[in-house]
Amino acid sequence: MPQFDSLSPEGARKFSKALFPSPEEPEPVGDVMELEVGDEGVPVRVYVPEAQGPFPTVVYYHGGGWVIGDLDSHDETCRVLCSESDCMVVSVDYRRSPEHEFPVPLEDCYTALEWVVKDSLTMQVDTDNVFVAGDSAGGNLAAAVALMARDRDGPPIAHQALIYPVTNHSYDTVSYEENGEGGILSKAMMEWFWDHYLPSDVHGKNPYASPLQAKSLEGLPDATVVTCGLDPLRDEGAAYAQELEDAGVSVNHINYDDCIHGIAQMLVDPMDLSRSRELMSDVAADIRSVHE
Repeated sequence: MPQFDSLSPEGARKFSKALFPSPEEPEPVGDVMELEVGDEGVPVRVYVPEAQGPFPTVVYYHGGGWVIGDLDSHDETCRVLCSESDCMVVSVDYRRSPEHEFPVPLEDCYTALEWVVKDSLTMQVDTDNVFVAGDSAGGNLAAAVALMARDRDGPPIAHQALIYPVTNHSYDTVSYEENGEGGILSKAMMEWFWDHYLPSDVHGKNPYASPLQAKSLEGLPDATVVTCGLDPLRDEGAAYAQELEDAGVSVNHINYDDCIHGIAQMLVDPMDLSRSRELMSDVAADIRSVHE
């Protein structure tokens, strides 16, 4: 397959859509709504479980290096999460880079979190059980939203679920050396993603871009951190889990030694993998254990 870094952003988006097809029979949920929220009209897709409200609610941020990915690319991921966690899932279609650089995508993500709590009565949200979650760049955004909510005295977050998150604007890890070439995600691709996301390299030191560089992680929500053994991002995800734990945050770090980056999306034929189902079940179980 072509590497995304050899394509234009628009070309990468078109290729990504072909790489992850839509299922013939999507995972069933109670209801699906398309809305726009906040002053900027951020699009969200809301998945309602087969249950009675008020609903524990996961605000989900899709991966794709801040450049690719959208509501459709992670539709099945969010459906499975809704079904298995017994939560309403709000999938956020934040504005992407390079058209909208840091911190615009992050601010869209924070807007969606604020809306979930502000409109909790209308949307039947259980405000004691609001979660943030995301994969890859979406994991980065979820971690940054948790930091931002702490720093701004914003909406309370019950738990953060970070699936192979980007946590640092750096490539100096053993996992980059081991897995930086030839996979679905390469070092060159991550450099391409970061270059489109950040206005300049100096922004990579901002903890809202690189959560691992935050001065303190104290006071953050308990976390589930998923890493994959064959992923360039493995070590920075593991480092963030350790830093959270060192700061007094309760962390469940799950490492899948035999898995690659991107498996949270591999839920549709011909890439419907049992390990992908296991990963989503593990994440959902952690979320469910908080609200049950």
